[in-house]
Amino acid sequence: MPALVAPSVLSADFGNLQRDIEFLNNSDADWFHVDVMDGVFVPNISFGFPVIKTLQQHATKPLDVHLMIVNPDNYIDELGKYKPAVLTVHYEACTHLHRTLQRIKAVGAKTGVALNPHTPVSMVKDILHEIDLLLIMSINPGFGGQKFEPLAIEKVREAKALITAKGTHTLIEVDGGVTPDNCDALIAAGADVLVAGTAVFAAPDRNAAIVRLKG
Repeated sequence: MPALVAPSVLSADFGNLQRDIEFLNNSDADWFHVDVMDGVFVPNISFGFPVIKTLQQHATKPLDVHLMIVNPDNYIDELGKYKPAVLTVHYEACTHLHRTLQRIKAVGAKTGVALNPHTPVSMVKDILHEIDLLLIMSINPGFGGQKFEPLAIEKVREAKALITAKGTHTLIEVDGGVTPDNCDALIAAGADVLVAGTAVFAAPDRNAAIVRLKG
């Protein structure tokens, strides 16, 4: 089954954001992946509510919002106003993960949990039934264009085995250094959604790149 592709808006041309939104609207992409960074949890700062509002107003496909921030609970209610399809928080940033996931559900979004490269898949085994999407980071979060960490493929296999054992319907998403060179291996391992920034927006034929990433 082809993977869903969620191009990362962080790699779009912000001088021509409306143009790139329209490109994704008319492309074979499935979701808009929206990275929110605070300069604390990760060493970078991305966009905030005004840009998310613009995306929500003009995007015709679901928003897949990835919070790379400390204290994500402080922003869930405000983000809920922009109707994200998926709202993903980092396992490493949530002291009370179950409570955070309940707040995400309360604003009408699907729940996502991201794992940094050093965090084992087993850390979410007891809460997997509350997770709609498990995001495996294949780079250290914070910057686009980094080199893919091959160990992520094994983590995807582990996640798929855990999901099967638990009998949940959790989707597996992979973010970081995803390209046409590794997408097939990720899909074979069990990935359902691939996030790609540079591999899409820097490609000579951006829609052909999206189609290729689907496997």
